[in-house]
Formats: sequence, structure tokens, C-alpha cells
Amino acid sequence: MIASVVRLALAWIAMLVAQIAVGTIIHLNNPPPPHAFLWLMVSNAFTVLPVGAAALRSDWRGWRLLSALFFITGAAATVNLIEGAVYLPNVGLDWRGLIILELLSLAVAALLWLIIFRAAPLVESSAGSPLPHRSLAQKVALFALCSACYVFLYFLAGTIIFPFVSDFYATQHIPTFGRIVSLQFFLRGPVFILVCLTLLRMFRLPHLPGALGVGLAFTSVSAVANLIMPNGIFPDPVRWAHFCEVTSSNFVFGFVVGWLWGHARRVSNLAPAAA
Repeated sequence: MIASVVRLALAWIAMLVAQIAVGTIIHLNNPPPPHAFLWLMVSNAFTVLPVGAAALRSDWRGWRLLSALFFITGAAATVNLIEGAVYLPNVGLDWRGLIILELLSLAVAALLWLIIFRAAPLVESSAGSPLPHRSLAQKVALFALCSACYVFLYFLAGTIIFPFVSDFYATQHIPTFGRIVSLQFFLRGPVFILVCLTLLRMFRLPHLPGALGVGLAFTSVSAVANLIMPNGIFPDPVRWAHFCEVTSSNFVFGFVVGWLWGHARRVSNLAPAAA
């Protein structure tokens, strides 16, 4: 237990070191929020804790562990920044530079995390395979179902908070409905499904605990870590409205993905339906 806490603390420090090192090479003109370093430490904790917990439970080592650690964090960050660029072109941020800075920082962090977690003792799991074997047709049908679920949750949560953010978005360029659906169904949904499946495979937990673990970890990495920090984009009321929106919808989505993919019988009839 103590060794795990030490590894998590070292991983947290490693992420800060990676961000500082890359930040000395890549300079952006984006204005930092007040108390930026303090908030960065808080934000990083919500990334390191779930990713570190997954690494401690995973039986992957070497390049598989390195790839998983980078993919979970880098994929979630990239699609979130792409959505920001689509929705908020008028805020004057260098979105491309932000993506490059984020990916380089996370690549360095993932290398340091590999050093920290690769020697961790292997945790025994009695859950068997967290991803039961399925046919290609079942996988395609389930993937489409989960992506559609993400779109539904996205619009449901967004509709609930829209009265609280409508004035802010009246000053922005809102994409067309078709473009929004395409972005969520063909990009963010699929990427988030893969992130959740990577977490599910790493946690190696039974069905219900696995779904809960994926929901909590995915929410922390993709939502809490991004919106807990004040930024120069959203006024605080808008940021907190989005915080409630994204944390709730992402938890439900992560739980649904973990629940459906972690139990073969839940989708036994999907292949005929997709044929």
C-alpha cells in the first residue's frame, strides 16, 4: 500500500516535471489563469490518480504499458482540444500549439510513468478476461451503439445546462447541428470508447466493479482534470455549468461502456440486429 502511494506521488511529480520541461521549449501566448501552478498541481492529481491506479492493476509492462498510459491521456486531451477549437474559434487561443504542447508533455510523462510503474508487483485478478471474445459483427454493432449513446448523453446533458451558458455561446460561432453530431459520433465517441476499453482492460475487475472503475477513471481524466482549473475561456459560472454537465454525462458513458463490453451476454443479440 505504501509503495503504491509512493509510486502515485512520484507519477504526479513526474507529470509536473514533464510539463515544465516541455513548457521551456514550446512557448504559447495564451494567458495563464491566476495561481496557474497551484491549479496545475490539482488538475494533474485528477489525471495521475486514475491512470496510476490502472497502471498498478495492469498486467501490461514495457511498450504496452507505455502506449496505454500515453493513449488514455493523450487521446482524451486531443479530442477535447479539437472540440474547443470547433466551438470557440473567437477566443484567440492557439489551439494547434496547445495540442502539440499537451501531447509532448504527456509523451514525456508517459515515459517517466513507465519507469515508475513497470517494477510494480503484479496484482492478481480473479475476474478472468475483462473483455470477452466477440465476433467482428458484435464489436462493430456494440461500438456503434456506444458511440450513439455518447451522442445522446452529450445532447441530454447539454440541453439541461444550456440556459446557464446560452449568453456566453451567443458570442461564439456554434457549429451546425450536423457538424456537432458528426464530431461526437465519428470522433469523440469512438476515441472515448477506446479510452474506456483501455481502462477496462488495465483494471481487470469483475463486471460491476469494472464498469464503476471505468466510469470514475474516465470522468476524472476527461472531465474533472480539464474543468477543475480556471481558464481564460470560460467565466466561472459557465465553467462550473460545464463541469456538472461533463462529469455526469462522462461517468454514465464510461459506466455504460464498461458494463456492455465487460459482459458478453449483454450483446449476444447485437450481431443479428446489425446484419
